Amino acid sequence: MRTKSLKKNKINVVTLGCSKNVYDSEVLMGQLKASGKDVTHEAANNEANIVVINTCGFINNAKEESVNTILDYVDRKEQGLVDKIFVTGCLSERYKPDLEAEIPDVDKYFGTTDLPLLLKALGADYKHELLGERLTTTPKNYAYLKISEGCDRPCSFCAIPLMRGKHASQPIEKLVKEAENLAKNGVKELILIAQDLTYYGLDLYKKRNLAELLENLVKVEGIEWIRLHYAFPTGFPMDVLELMKREPKICNYIDIPLQHIADNVLKSMRRGTTYAKTTQLLKDFRAAVPGITIRTTLIVGYPGETEEDFEILKNWVKEMRFERLGCFTYSHEENTHAYLLEDDVPADVKQNRANEIMDIQAQISWDLNQEKIGKTFRCIIDRKEGNNFIARTEFDSPDVDNEVLIDATKYYLKTGEFVAIEIYDATEFDLYGTPVSK
Repeated sequence: MRTKSLKKNKINVVTLGCSKNVYDSEVLMGQLKASGKDVTHEAANNEANIVVINTCGFINNAKEESVNTILDYVDRKEQGLVDKIFVTGCLSERYKPDLEAEIPDVDKYFGTTDLPLLLKALGADYKHELLGERLTTTPKNYAYLKISEGCDRPCSFCAIPLMRGKHASQPIEKLVKEAENLAKNGVKELILIAQDLTYYGLDLYKKRNLAELLENLVKVEGIEWIRLHYAFPTGFPMDVLELMKREPKICNYIDIPLQHIADNVLKSMRRGTTYAKTTQLLKDFRAAVPGITIRTTLIVGYPGETEEDFEILKNWVKEMRFERLGCFTYSHEENTHAYLLEDDVPADVKQNRANEIMDIQAQISWDLNQEKIGKTFRCIIDRKEGNNFIARTEFDSPDVDNEVLIDATKYYLKTGEFVAIEIYDATEFDLYGTPVSK
């Protein structure tokens, strides 16, 4: 007969999906710790008897991973290895009734805005005075700063507004206070995240106010790099680029998901832009900030995407020579506008198109990285892995971009420190360097 464990409750928070979920998990953990709870992040098996799974519901692969993780913990619960399972996040927000019916062994499901209710279920109180305080799960030198929630864009393929709601900016004062708290704890790099950075401030200040936020964040003592993620191309506030050029703390880097470039695909995607406008925007970026690194993501296999559309996209990728690029196959998501269209590109064609784009990008990345050989870059040391220290330049974001490998058997470096590194070799996605003595 199964008996409930007698050990003191320990809560394991498991995070799936994007950096915005990482941020939400960190806020949850900060609240739990403030209520005196024993909390850990992605603990080893059987280390904790209560599990909170923060799910992703963005595309099919993410949904499958979330469901499989829930089922794995349900199995552990049946074996007596876990006492309670709580599920939160985007999948739970979007499919709560279905999940309750299909996987009833979960103790309770919560949506993306149910933090106070989730805390109550865990025997904790929601503390308003903890504004901006979190238990960070990233390496100590960088942290995500979520500047807004939700999205007002009408993109046909995207389910994010269904899960995250309308766009809501965080006030500048709150974000500065949060950045100050992070800096006090040793954070040197802020990675600004949102569903849409471009829209920041429109709801609170009646204008696009990303530049003013950045003006305030660069004043925070201890913060040395500020990185911009997930800007929407339409209506991008160009004053941000002027600030980026003159302010050394703002990395010459921007993540701007463009999704496609063929005009008829962009129109069906409801992106509010065209081939000509997007191409001009990128030229304006490069003119305003020489040497800027542009990261983008693309979707192939969207309903109605023809071979001609794909050829236009391929040729454009070759022409634009993005420093960083990711490519996804289209996922047919219910309750989105595109769900009304026929998902008419076969799965194997979608995958082949994604592979072609990434092959093109691998060659571009190789060529651009070869140009770095012999040059010296200011790098931050993220961690030690095996016989290497792993570092990044200002042109690289954690987890998704290039890394700089430094031989740890020859050099001793401190994680979290900035070091001048000379590059002596490079592959498509990695650089190899040696420290330069000052």
